[in-house]
Amino acid sequence: MTPPDLRATFRRGELVRPTAGMAPGFVQANLVILPRELAFDFLVFTQRNPKPCPLLEVVEAGSAEPRLMAPGADLRTDLPRYRVYRDGTLVDEPTDLTPLWTNDLVSFLIGCSFTFESALVEAGLPVRHVEQCTNVPMFITSIPTVPAGAFHGPMVVSMRPIPAGQVVRAVQVTSRFPAVHGAPIHIGDPAAIGIRDIAKPDLGDPVEIRAGEVPVFWACGVTPQAVAMASKPRLMLTHAPGHMFITDRRDAEFAVL
Repeated sequence: MTPPDLRATFRRGELVRPTAGMAPGFVQANLVILPRELAFDFLVFTQRNPKPCPLLEVVEAGSAEPRLMAPGADLRTDLPRYRVYRDGTLVDEPTDLTPLWTNDLVSFLIGCSFTFESALVEAGLPVRHVEQCTNVPMFITSIPTVPAGAFHGPMVVSMRPIPAGQVVRAVQVTSRFPAVHGAPIHIGDPAAIGIRDIAKPDLGDPVEIRAGEVPVFWACGVTPQAVAMASKPRLMLTHAPGHMFITDRRDAEFAVL
């Protein structure tokens, strides 16, 4: 299905599942929605932390239409599942944000590593969570983000196992997409970035790591959710991990040649 078709399906509540592998060739995005009084601090936070929070679009207060990335779409309804954080606590995972919407809310779309997965596949590299029809494994690390105003907390990473002989190729391929996290931030030993058990992700699903494969870690746009738990803003609305906003923009538009 096309991105508009998929968004309409999500809006009707007919498909609630992670979006990895959907609409190949189109940019997917993380979502953060905050009250206006916190929006400037978060904007500065994204500028200071471009690896986990590469900013694609800011939607003005009260509007739910991302006019740059998907004109006509509605950020309140067009994702398969959302999360609601109040004072740093996850309190709900609805499929529709309309009942919570107020005119002081500002929306941020942040690049997602699902975007470069088509390029990995085209390069002959495995994307295990897509092969296994699961969500990508995500881990809260010991790597601190750079604080900004009200926001601080640890970086989250996504992990994909890559054959040892193809790790350099994976770095080359993903480096072409700086707007959606770009090159990995860590390769190899999970403990070096505070991950205790690679088989037990903090978010998403575990995937098989086969003999001869190396865990490769990319900065992840779920970082703001870990930051919400650490910073405790009065309200933060987000996508549910892995349940992304599918835009109308092509991957190739965001590739660096």
